[in-house]
Amino acid sequence: MPVLTDSKTLNQVVNCLTENIPIQTQGKCEQQNIFEILIRAATQRDSIENTSKVLKNVPTSNDIRYHLEKYSDLNSLELDLNTALQSRLPDAIREGQQKIAIDFNLIPYYGEPSPLEAPYIYRSQAKSGTCSFYAYATVYVIKKNKRVTLAIKAVQQQNTRGSNYHLSFSTN
Repeated sequence: MPVLTDSKTLNQVVNCLTENIPIQTQGKCEQQNIFEILIRAATQRDSIENTSKVLKNVPTSNDIRYHLEKYSDLNSLELDLNTALQSRLPDAIREGQQKIAIDFNLIPYYGEPSPLEAPYIYRSQAKSGTCSFYAYATVYVIKKNKRVTLAIKAVQQQNTRGSNYHLSFSTN
């Protein structure tokens, strides 16, 4: 089995995102640049602002945010992300039945939410200096001690008590 280097892994992830998540771009800001900066920021636990300053010949953070704001429909984004996650499932996951697990995740939110963000702000016990969070659930399998995420679903505050969630995924 070939070993993935950091650059090969980055290329695989960028290709997967580019194939499955359409972002209308213009000028020097191409989809590939946007995903490379987002992935680097995420893996370095850094901001888009700082990441775009550190790298050379890349779009500014304002350019990246401008293009990301075009993706304001969270349902479409979820569907596209889940399609991307499922597009690269290993054959061992696709074959046969699997035991799945579901995690509930909270990302601290600071500030005053916009009307678009407000439904997605989840209130919980104080953690990291806030009681407000973005919340999401992930569905995954663990195969040979490796976790493979199958789907992700944003959790809205009004849907957290007794509501049914529909996470659609297919391993076919």
